[in-house]
Amino acid sequence: MSDDSRSALQRALQRGGPIWGGWITGPTLLGPEEFARAGYDYVGFDAQHGYLDDADIAGMLRPIEHLPIATVVRLPNADAAPIGRVLDAGADAVVIAMVESADQAAAAVAATRYQPAGIRSFGPLRASLGRDTAALESRVSVFAMIETAAALSGLDQICAVDGLAGLYVGPADLALSLGADVVGATRHPAVLDAIVQTHRAATAAGLVTGIHAGDGPTGRAMAKLGLSMITLTAESHALRRGAAEHLREATHDG
Repeated sequence: MSDDSRSALQRALQRGGPIWGGWITGPTLLGPEEFARAGYDYVGFDAQHGYLDDADIAGMLRPIEHLPIATVVRLPNADAAPIGRVLDAGADAVVIAMVESADQAAAAVAATRYQPAGIRSFGPLRASLGRDTAALESRVSVFAMIETAAALSGLDQICAVDGLAGLYVGPADLALSLGADVVGATRHPAVLDAIVQTHRAATAAGLVTGIHAGDGPTGRAMAKLGLSMITLTAESHALRRGAAEHLREATHDG
């Protein structure tokens, strides 16, 4: 695949080193643009826990088409219809939640591939995407979310699924599955061991490892472990932090 045919996410990952992401949980035209202006490499749109559906996401993808930022969409399962719609709108990647088996991972990949390799229906919504089905398929990255003990037991089988780009760790649900506290999940020994186990399995298979870090210090720690796709914060958290800092500056001397 030539550089020109790669998505923005694929080009960012190819540069080497960690790439940094922001996260969008509600309808906003400003959030993705501000993450781009701040220098983030990608922005994720949350159709699992966020107040978004695929139509909302399609509307937000359009205005940032020409901004220097990659786009990722998290979906609750491998249902082909919403996966196809966000890809038709131009998303670079999908992250599929709660993957616990190779079959589930394979279903996610199939939803991004046209016949006869998959079950995706043809219908790109952006003229810039073109109509070359091979190019449309090759620009899509598929990530399986690893967030349960069951997924850990099937890592090698999941990693062997053809067409998978990487694994994406969900520390909160992983912590719950392992009997750990959600708060400070990545510092819990059992969760940290699971993250390392996941990264080793992905690396051995030539796949990317991503994670929902949630803040800068956790992101730095995950980068030191070698993870390469790290989501730092959601738009609501970034707004709260900035607003609190402005208030502190206005109300405190010195």
